[in-house]
Amino acid sequence: MNACTRLALITAVALSVGGCGKIEALFKDDKGAPVAVPAKADGSVAMLLPDFTQLVEREGPAVVNIQAMRAEARASQSDNPYPVPEDDPFYEFFRRYMPNPNQQQETPQPSESVSFGSGFIITDDGYILTNAHVVTGSSQIKVMLTDKREMRAKLVGLDKRTDVAVLKIDAANLPTVKTGTPDELKVGEWVAAIGAPFGFENTVTAGIVSAKGRSLPDESYVPFIQTDVAINPGNSGGPLFNLKGEVIGINSQIYSRSGGFMGISFAIPIDLAMKVADQLKAKGKVSRGQLGVHIQEVSQELAQSFGLDRARGALVVRVEPSGPASRAGVQIGDIILRLNGQNVESSRDLPRMVGDQPPGAQIKLGVWRKGKEQNIDATLAELAPEQAQASPEQSQPAVPQSYQFGKLGLTLSELSASDKQELGIRGGLFVQKVQGLSARAGLQHGDIIIGLNQVEVTTVKGFEKALNDARGNIALLVRRGDSTLFVPLRMN
Repeated sequence: MNACTRLALITAVALSVGGCGKIEALFKDDKGAPVAVPAKADGSVAMLLPDFTQLVEREGPAVVNIQAMRAEARASQSDNPYPVPEDDPFYEFFRRYMPNPNQQQETPQPSESVSFGSGFIITDDGYILTNAHVVTGSSQIKVMLTDKREMRAKLVGLDKRTDVAVLKIDAANLPTVKTGTPDELKVGEWVAAIGAPFGFENTVTAGIVSAKGRSLPDESYVPFIQTDVAINPGNSGGPLFNLKGEVIGINSQIYSRSGGFMGISFAIPIDLAMKVADQLKAKGKVSRGQLGVHIQEVSQELAQSFGLDRARGALVVRVEPSGPASRAGVQIGDIILRLNGQNVESSRDLPRMVGDQPPGAQIKLGVWRKGKEQNIDATLAELAPEQAQASPEQSQPAVPQSYQFGKLGLTLSELSASDKQELGIRGGLFVQKVQGLSARAGLQHGDIIIGLNQVEVTTVKGFEKALNDARGNIALLVRRGDSTLFVPLRMN
């Protein structure tokens, strides 16, 4: 085997170098997918890289550039305050080192900043999809088409929870995109993005799908598509295409330590975005169902503590008073395994599944409680609009008599009546000191223990009984500031 043939076998891509042979046409399997084939004796191999030229020619005209103007204040620029003309060589000296006599007269004046983004046309009468963060707070939105037309756009509505916005321009017979099915997308599949990174319009980048169903911090309603397609500021809101020329996502976010592309980008699945768009077009807002629970991921240690076969479901750590879950009988410590027969594999699945249901919908929950599964019927309320949340303050109740649990490494005290009233709970144990086992598990001074496994704890006596019944499998339900979580303890 000569060196050229060996290189072709390793890379599976033929490069015309010297006498290594020529590049042949793309090979496909019986389903039409490209496949790798060994190099032939003359060194020629199959070309595996896809050709995006037809996709760009066909779908590119439906992609638009967006300019969103936002009002902001700036200091007024006075006339030249220095005693020399600006073209004088001494002007720079005066500007740098001499005080500005008009400095005290400068007052903030209104101005406008411009942010750039991308979008794509979904109907021939001018409805456009983009990201909510591209147009939020805009006083004026301008859309530029590939035929050089510029049009003012109206904001139909936006949804910050999914980062989807709908715009409308006054036009007809516009080119539109075709939408695909993200569920059929496979990891490793080629995809392409069209947008305006850094304002460079009609830029095409390509890569592969790196992962599906990605959950990001503070993004509970979007199972992101992760890719390695080069996405940069200005690409936001643009389409992500599969090789069929179908939009399967909206490019939304990147993971970066520098502010630029670092090989990881995220797109909103188009089926989710279209559901949001339909509501925005119909009502100008999105209505979602709300169950009224605070949940936590089920780890392997927690699954063992609750007698569950494996780590799955959403662990309820708090039930909102008078909410749908409370009225239905959902309890702290329940693990929600199913919603309407659909498995809840991870806690991040539940907000999306509930949010897909309209307010007032009747749902059936499959719940794991004290070693067995049971069904609970609930009627969803409407999820309130997003509001800025004040940072919770850590409660520091007064501490009466102390009780030591040396094996756990805990020093505890019961809450006073005023503490319970202030915290809005029936009782609990204040953590005075943490060491050993509990410290390694992550318990902290100031935590309040309100449950052990699936048993409510309000007194030291109740805690001792629940501890004896646990038989070594311990998960403490802890109130920390304004949050509630289960903390598993490894006893061996």
